[in-house]
Amino acid sequence: MYPIDPNVSYPASAERLRLGNIVYSNCFPVHARLIDQPREGDPTLIEGVPSFLNGLLDRGEIDVAPCSSIEFARHAERYRVIPDVVIGARGKVHSILFLCRRPPAELTGRTVALPTASATSVVLLKVLLATYWNVQPRFVWFDQAREDPFAAGADAALFIGDVALQPALYPGVELRFDLAEEWGRHTELPFAFAVWQAASGEERALGRLHELLLESRAYGAEHRAELARRYAAHFRLEATLLEPYWAALSYELDETMLQGLTTYYRLAAEIGELPREPELRWVG
Repeated sequence: MYPIDPNVSYPASAERLRLGNIVYSNCFPVHARLIDQPREGDPTLIEGVPSFLNGLLDRGEIDVAPCSSIEFARHAERYRVIPDVVIGARGKVHSILFLCRRPPAELTGRTVALPTASATSVVLLKVLLATYWNVQPRFVWFDQAREDPFAAGADAALFIGDVALQPALYPGVELRFDLAEEWGRHTELPFAFAVWQAASGEERALGRLHELLLESRAYGAEHRAELARRYAAHFRLEATLLEPYWAALSYELDETMLQGLTTYYRLAAEIGELPREPELRWVG
């Protein structure tokens, strides 16, 4: 894996694309072979949290990334979706947790803290609060890696990624809501947290990347238990937690996942988080 170096330029080429890699463990199963068994000609992997990769893709500093689903909607005229791959959930996701000191239906006028590392999950929470819990809180931002939102006076806070998977995450806050589960309860649909989005790259290279991603995903599924054991320390998680977490996620962008994605876009537009529901455009 290649962390981004601000002093280094990563030029695009016709064949070797610059591919964003989310540092959280949820992205690993799709990029598993590219990370675990890299080959000459594989894309250059550039790491970051979702919001950071969003910015790189927007500025043209990477070609493709598994970016926040909301990011495509905000750049639908520029980006295209790579088919078949997604980071999604068809039930509990476990890594998108909304912790509350009072029931969500009582949060009007109260402070809800949003993590700066998130984009799609923040809008998902806003959709649930406005559309299903019928409340209008006051939102503030916080850095989930460094700040304690409850110590700062928040009544509720959203946590994402591997931070949300930690067993000792604010044990004194008893009300906990898995946002993918809440979404499914209200819509009866799966939720797509991230899709692989292309901002640049020649068509042949993008087609080859599509093939590599499917191959890499198959490698991740075949070797899931072994990879969980070997990479657990990297993600600061126990292998006994990591393997079932990966198994519970969905990485196939099928028709029901697409329906969940377009429903999310429609509701995000209805609450003013998008100017309109975007049209999906595809690579290939």
